[in-house]
Amino acid sequence: MAELMIKPRLRWACRRGMLELDVLLAPFVEDGYDALTLQQKQDFERLLACDDPDLFSWFMGHAKSSDAAIQALIQVILDRVRV
Repeated sequence: MAELMIKPRLRWACRRGMLELDVLLAPFVEDGYDALTLQQKQDFERLLACDDPDLFSWFMGHAKSSDAAIQALIQVILDRVRV
């Protein structure tokens, strides 16, 4: 099993080229990441490896990821930021 990234590396990986992604991902690492299951944490790292245009499209609801685990995690993140 691959070793998970440590928090400082996750924080750095959440710094994206788009402000819209930064405001979703960075706070989630601080406030929601620790509550994820091991599998969800692995899925989150896979999500961070995706290209910014894909992430933007998925988070804005313009498209859905073909990876069900990634799409489920996107929903978890969006549910956390909705008021």
